[in-house]
Amino acid sequence: MPSFERYLSIWVLLAIIAGIALGQIAPASVRLLASLEYGSVNFVVAVLIWAMVYPMMVSVDFRSLARVHERPKGMIITLAVNWLIKPFTMALLGVIFFDYVFAPFIAPGTSGQYIAGLILLGAAPCTAMVFVWSQLTKGDPNYTLAQVSLNDAIMVFAYAPIVALLLGVTDITVPWETLVLSVVLYVVIPLAAGILTRVMMTKGAANSEQVISAFTARVKPFSIIGLLATVVLLFGFQGEVILSQPLIILLIAIPLLIQSYGMFAVAYWAAKAWRVPHNIAAPCALIGTSNFFELAVAVAIGLFGLNSIAALVTVVGVLVEVPVMLTLVWFANRTQHWFAENT
Repeated sequence: MPSFERYLSIWVLLAIIAGIALGQIAPASVRLLASLEYGSVNFVVAVLIWAMVYPMMVSVDFRSLARVHERPKGMIITLAVNWLIKPFTMALLGVIFFDYVFAPFIAPGTSGQYIAGLILLGAAPCTAMVFVWSQLTKGDPNYTLAQVSLNDAIMVFAYAPIVALLLGVTDITVPWETLVLSVVLYVVIPLAAGILTRVMMTKGAANSEQVISAFTARVKPFSIIGLLATVVLLFGFQGEVILSQPLIILLIAIPLLIQSYGMFAVAYWAAKAWRVPHNIAAPCALIGTSNFFELAVAVAIGLFGLNSIAALVTVVGVLVEVPVMLTLVWFANRTQHWFAENT
């Protein structure tokens, strides 16, 4: 992993500090940026989200779906965790912690937005960063690509209905138009742009994967810049809340940590019990653990606004995920001998 990405949590932390400072030093500028919107879409944030998501979508080759029938065990585990377990356990943890355990520590009437932010994270399986985790665990790259491609295809159709269903546990009225618009803006359009780019760049190319890899390497810095700039903006709006209640970050992190390590344990144990080779078992468990936090941030902003608690929760998810995933990569590499030989 490149040094910059390895220390992504540090850059996110610095972006948080910069955002809070910006909100205190230049509140008028932050409010001006927030006002540049139409309906539920903030134009500045939309551009930043597209910068984050587009490089990931170029990497997705849906032709790899033809490999789904090969070695189906890893695919079954990934899909079961991502779509049948993970969103619902995240909602359950949200209710337990913010409706009950943490209720004395948060403002009355705000638990619904904390839960909503967790749901938005839990219902969005990771895409691009999975390729990094797979590489670090010596995973099968083609099989990982097939898993990610199938999850992306399902996400286009399933994300909005699952989120709407689970938001029903919060007392929040679901604005379907906004939710569907967010999915179209931040999944469908970037995915279509990525597919079009891939087709245009590989047409007549002798080695299409090398062409795509070179292109994504060039545009990937824009993804990280978009992420960090979005964090700065979000925390610029959330600065007052954080400075007055610093405990909030810790409260949000606790259910996220439980969810992440719990989902990895479920998927990794299932893969071991089912005798899945390690080069498939490790990536499938990591895919079921990590989140497509770029999408979660975008939808939270679209549904609840830039300065909402739900948006804050999704951004804390960014801060928590990278160090968690690195510890799980270390664990997966140390336990490779538990699994069948790669085949």
